[in-house]
Amino acid sequence: MNTPFRLDDHKRRPQPLAPPPADYFERLPRQVMARVQPATGRDAAGLGWHWLTVLSGPARTALASAVVLGGFATSFFLSQPAATSVSAPVAALEAVPRTEMVQYLLASDSRVTLTDLAELSATDRTLTESFLQASPGELQDALDAQPTDENYL
Repeated sequence: MNTPFRLDDHKRRPQPLAPPPADYFERLPRQVMARVQPATGRDAAGLGWHWLTVLSGPARTALASAVVLGGFATSFFLSQPAATSVSAPVAALEAVPRTEMVQYLLASDSRVTLTDLAELSATDRTLTESFLQASPGELQDALDAQPTDENYL
């Protein structure tokens, strides 16, 4: 438990503190200003960033946010794939006639699997329209002919 503290119980110093030296308060501002002098030469220029200290606080904040936004936008646009690198191989592949492509795929020893076709990034949707020329009735007959497992029904 804390003991109560009363200021009246303690005696004051009988004599006052020593007085300050003569002309102390008149010389104090000059002494402080002599210690705080602006830097000269290279330090004052701030290596080319002195103009930044002249700006107000909101202007510096706006400048900082513009620099961050500009850096983000630049990194975003530089990370995008170049359009010429994608379109050049596609254009070269489109120049090959389809009959030659089919003959090459049929004549080569390696067969094209579904995983090979699934890895294509830009597939031509009109390619399958030339191969699938079936009527809806023929498609329904082909689907009905497929065996079904009783487990999935």
